[in-house]
Amino acid sequence: MSLLLNEEQTMLREAAASFLAERSPVAAQRRLRDQGRAPHFDEALWREVAAMGWTAAALPEEAGGLGAGWKALGAVFEHSGRHLAALPLLSSVVLGASLLHEAGSAAQRAAWLPRLLDGSARLALALDEQPRHAPQAIACRAVRDAGAWVLDGDKRDVLDGIGADALIVVARLPGDEGLGFFIVPAGTPGLTVAPRARIDSRNCAQVRLRGVRLGEEARLSAHADVAQLLDAVLDRARACLAAESLGLARAAFEMTVEYLKQRVQFDVPIGSFQALQHRAARLYVGLELLESSVAAALEALDERPHGVAQAASLAKAKASELGELVLNEAVQMHGGIGVTDEFDLGLYLKRMRVLSQTLGDAAFHRDRWARLNGF
Repeated sequence: MSLLLNEEQTMLREAAASFLAERSPVAAQRRLRDQGRAPHFDEALWREVAAMGWTAAALPEEAGGLGAGWKALGAVFEHSGRHLAALPLLSSVVLGASLLHEAGSAAQRAAWLPRLLDGSARLALALDEQPRHAPQAIACRAVRDAGAWVLDGDKRDVLDGIGADALIVVARLPGDEGLGFFIVPAGTPGLTVAPRARIDSRNCAQVRLRGVRLGEEARLSAHADVAQLLDAVLDRARACLAAESLGLARAAFEMTVEYLKQRVQFDVPIGSFQALQHRAARLYVGLELLESSVAAALEALDERPHGVAQAASLAKAKASELGELVLNEAVQMHGGIGVTDEFDLGLYLKRMRVLSQTLGDAAFHRDRWARLNGF
């Protein structure tokens, strides 16, 4: 995504490329997986990332951010995908800090934003309850009781929920009040956070809330359009996930092209076979189209707020669909070695499978895009 980046964004992109290549290569993710210990990311690396300002890149200056824009942060996500870097950037910053900045009270922002941006605290969004992404299908209930809020329900696939200092729980309010956001600190009585194993070995949690009592100060966005705000925050995350998918798919494609040049069969490199050349060419074209879609979504976040939803769903749909195709083709063109655990391609395949489903798969976003455009 080198298109139309300003000087500050270009510098951040270059810093992300060099830093992650050196400090978070794919071998580091393999070590984290093999250790199998929560929180499934390098906490020292996370503190370094925060010190470099990545956590503050997209937030405006009045929130303590750098105001570099979503195109800058998208470049970071692209290189995170390329190196399979495990960072709680999406959960704690794109979802958590972004939501808190827009929906939190002055006291809530003062208590949380500085710690989120310096990496000393983490938030996780507890949203989905269904096997597939369904952000409006919320059964978790919040009811008033003697001046308090009482939450009951279950949440699944909470990104980076293990070890988070607090969860932002989306719950359904009484009557026709719609949805509400609540900050639930870790260790609150009635809250259970359990690890959920996933094929990419990243931090993911199952959350259970049983009679969780909270004061009024725990509620966010008491006067906001919660459904609209939730969609806006999710679209930022979807654009960032599309950028991560782009970086991952490009890395897998480059590995595959290099293998086609090196693997010899019938005394010639298999890359000389026309059938494989055609398959690789189709993937290349698809990646160029995906890059344009991701750039458009990030640009919309920075400059065209009325077109964000369509652009984000288009980018996420393309990323989910093409990402799976690129990795399937990469494995097939590598042959048997492509499915061995010792070869890095398998790690890329597993991560892409998770990315393609996170916050909506291709079918979800094709349907959403069609509805947004009146079809």
